[in-house]
Amino acid sequence: MDELALDAKERMGKTINSLRESLATLRTGRASAAMLNGLMIDYYGSPTPVNQISSISIPEPRQLLIKPYDKNDVKAVVAAINASDLGINPINEGVQIRLMIPVLTEERRRDITKQSHKYGEEAKVAVRNIRREYMDLIKEDDTMSEDYQKRVQDDIQKVTDEAIKEIDTIVAEKDKEIMAI
Repeated sequence: MDELALDAKERMGKTINSLRESLATLRTGRASAAMLNGLMIDYYGSPTPVNQISSISIPEPRQLLIKPYDKNDVKAVVAAINASDLGINPINEGVQIRLMIPVLTEERRRDITKQSHKYGEEAKVAVRNIRREYMDLIKEDDTMSEDYQKRVQDDIQKVTDEAIKEIDTIVAEKDKEIMAI
């Protein structure tokens, strides 16, 4: 495989890893510390991820326990959770915060599935943009013969098709996980 195709494959792999990280933040019905990955709190005037100022544990399958390293940060974490779109009411226990993950309704599961499909479509668009960049780069290069250009374009198309197929598989697995009761 050509160096350009390998470079494109590497960039598409990064897009797929980004998709996995995005899907990890979606609620499934089980507690997951990844649900709090995008949650930022105001920590002495600067936005800081909650997982950097506290420990997050899962004592039960439907429960998260957040223990800030500094007990003065409990109120800031509670405020950030209330302001977020998690849809979970935090229980302030003084030095720690307990999040009870409610059972998802069928309607909420469908909404989360739509969100996972949206993330999948965004990843596909990113992969296609990478393909287009490399195809344009190949067309602009006058030092390549037509046969070599065609071969490299075919390699890049194969890499793109593999990436799209992997994205579809990842989204389908996440949908299955979300819809499982």
